[in-house]
Amino acid sequence: MTFVAIVPAGGAGTRLWPLSRRSHPKFLIDMTGAGRTLIQATADRLAGLADDLIVVTGAAHAAAVADQLDLDERSLVVEPAPRGTMPAIGLVAAIVEQRYGGDAIVGSFAADHLISDTNAFDEAVRRAIAAAERDLVVTIGITPTSPDTGFGYIHQGAATEVDGVSSVSEFMEKPDLETASRYVESGEYLWNAGMFIAKTRVLLDALARFEPDLASDLRAIARSWDGPDRDSALGLWDGLKDSVIDRVIAEPLAAEGGVATVPASMGWSDIGGYLALSEHLDDPSGGISAGGTAQSIVLSDAPDSVVYVHDRPIVIHGIPGAVVVDTGDVILLTTKEASSGLGGVVSALPGDIQHLR
Repeated sequence: MTFVAIVPAGGAGTRLWPLSRRSHPKFLIDMTGAGRTLIQATADRLAGLADDLIVVTGAAHAAAVADQLDLDERSLVVEPAPRGTMPAIGLVAAIVEQRYGGDAIVGSFAADHLISDTNAFDEAVRRAIAAAERDLVVTIGITPTSPDTGFGYIHQGAATEVDGVSSVSEFMEKPDLETASRYVESGEYLWNAGMFIAKTRVLLDALARFEPDLASDLRAIARSWDGPDRDSALGLWDGLKDSVIDRVIAEPLAAEGGVATVPASMGWSDIGGYLALSEHLDDPSGGISAGGTAQSIVLSDAPDSVVYVHDRPIVIHGIPGAVVVDTGDVILLTTKEASSGLGGVVSALPGDIQHLR
């Protein structure tokens, strides 16, 4: 059995602006001061599990990704333009099908997520691979720690033949708080972290049933990927349907009983904003800081604050839960509570301010 990890690396992460921008997205940043960027940490987690790793990203970030992970051309798939997760993951799955055959298993893992319990992650992936060998599309679901309205949910069904793996009866959209509370209290629902594991043949044949033109075009591009006709074949890319894997494959296939899930508690976060980021930073003084030194950050009556500094001292007094980010060209001042609405503010800014760095 060959297992190939797919790492989609895209998105601007506007809720973490100005740290994360379209020109310098969060997966290329050491967000927690751990000494590794998010995409490097993702590759580290997968190193002991996967026989091969392929990153799919846009042209704007291809060089930085290759440099951070020391990738050769065979391990980097550059999208001509963003078309959503289904074409990105589907193309790499089709390339893996060409290289390793239809029984090779692929797993998709986002480049910009944090996982603190790597042993639990390893165990979940191994269970998912075992279920995928039985021709199921498998997703790793996160055991919820709160009724969060920012995630989609997975409704678990009956147990499968693989220990610790359940069928999926339905994928649920992001709920309101009352519905999310009911989901969590029932113990039947998991957060959808967007991790999918399947044989290339199973994944692409399902796509061929639900979106035949998309599957046909992706397989056609893949047949030419490792040869001299790649650029010509990529002419099909502009006509691909913009789509996400959850809706195109996971939801309709779950209705047929073809999807399973592995529940896991592994300290997972998609770092959707500064509030989520703060949970992964640690400062025994009661404030939270990154990117600075004890001499450059002064917190006075400002507990539980998030501070990133550039090259000048920052003093915060009397603002609990403050968020202060100085990137040299932009200064952000908000609070962790208010930062959830940052994406809307950023989208209204002039483009040069949004993306300058």
